[in-house]
Parts: sequence; C-alpha cells; structure tokens
Amino acid sequence: MARKPLMAGNWKMNLNHVEAVGLLQKLTWTLEDKKHDPDKSEVVVLPPFTDLRTVQTLVDGDRLEIGYGAQDVSAFDNGAYTGDISADMLVKLGCRYVVVGHSERRRFHGEDDNIVNAKTLKAVSRGMVPIVCVGERLAVREQFRHVPDTLHHVEGALVGLTSDQVANMVIAYEPVWAIGTGRVATPEDAQEVCTAIRGWIRERHGGEVSDRIRILYGGSVNARNVAALMAQSDIDGCLVGAASLKVDEFSAIARFYEMPVI
Repeated sequence: MARKPLMAGNWKMNLNHVEAVGLLQKLTWTLEDKKHDPDKSEVVVLPPFTDLRTVQTLVDGDRLEIGYGAQDVSAFDNGAYTGDISADMLVKLGCRYVVVGHSERRRFHGEDDNIVNAKTLKAVSRGMVPIVCVGERLAVREQFRHVPDTLHHVEGALVGLTSDQVANMVIAYEPVWAIGTGRVATPEDAQEVCTAIRGWIRERHGGEVSDRIRILYGGSVNARNVAALMAQSDIDGCLVGAASLKVDEFSAIARFYEMPVI
C-alpha cells in the first residue's frame, strides 16, 4: 500500500502571527514556483498556538494546499488548567494534526508515557491525527538499547487505541541526540528503528495497519540529507525543525522526490 509522504514543519517557539503570514505566503509561492506536486508529498506547518487563527484564515481564504496543526494538546477537556489548550479549541481552529510527546515536552515539562498516551487518546477522540514523537537519548544509543527503548515509548503512547485508530495516526522517530544539534542519524540508523516500529505495529495490529501507518524521521533534517532518508522503505516523511523556518530549505525538503540520493 502506497503511503503518501508527509513533510511537517515544526516552528517550535518561533514567529509571531505577523511573521507567520509572511513565511506561509512565501512558502506557498515557492512551492508553486518550483511546481511542487502535492500528490508526491503532503506539506504541513505546525505553528505556535498564537499563530493558529492567522494560519487558518490564510489557508482557508486562499485555499492553500498546505495543511497545519498544533504543537501540543491538553489531556483535559476544559477547566482550571491554566495555559493548556484543549482538543476542542484546536478542532475549532481547523487543526488536522497535533504533535504529542515531543522530546522537548518530555524534557522541559516532565511529560511521561502516561501523559503522552492521554494526549494521544484525546486527539484521536476529536478526529485529529496525532504525530506521536518517540526516540532515544545519546546514552541509550551508545549502549545499543535504542530499539527496545523506542518501542517501549511506542507501546506506552498507544495504550487503549484500536487498530483503526493506530492506522490513521503518525509516529515520528526523533533520536533526541539529533534534534537541533546538527547531528543526524544515518539513513540506515533511521531505517533500523522505523522498521522496528512498523514490525511492532504489525505484530499487535496486523499487516494492513502496519502498511497504512506513516512513520516519520526527525532530527536535523535538511535539503542535503532528506533524499537519502526518504529512500528508506520504512520512512514516510520527516518532522522538520529549524529548516522549516527557512522557506527555500523547507520547500526543497518537500520536493525530495526531485533530488538524487547521495
């Protein structure tokens, strides 16, 4: 079964709503100018919460062929949770995707597998597609425990999900030591873990589900390494950080299919 590649740009805590307009417009123009084929890769941006209404207005008003989503979601529906943003709020803003369990949330906000699971279930219950992030720290990689460690987090995130729900979600493998460091897993390193994730899905949910679910790689992805990463059979796209703030770079990543594998 063919899986449509997904290139998701995580803006993190960057760009106010005015800057978001400029970047999104320039990205749209660049993709059109370079004749990006939306059938060959789906392009999604993940802005800060404060930019979402602006992005929604621009995407809907100009009928842009760019998707968008949020960088996090609350595990709660509503109430006295200062600073939280509920799934229903995101749905009202037209968000199709939401990142769950990013390593920066785990590190700086103490999110464990139970919280990640609760947020995943909440996103799915409201019809959004969670992009569930998993990946090992450098010490784990050096001890060659990266595969079981990552699968442990996958298992924790997916508790209580049906096979149909799993098939429609996205898992992003992001080795923590490669995020924002300039270091990137080799295509073979990334493929090893993504293959293991797909195999875990197959064992528990069957071949049809494992064939449908999209598994991304994230961690210092750029226009120079994306083609080799995407040449791997179990990598279905990329979760892009810093490079997604550079229009020419991100548009080139979205057009990975034009690049030779180096």
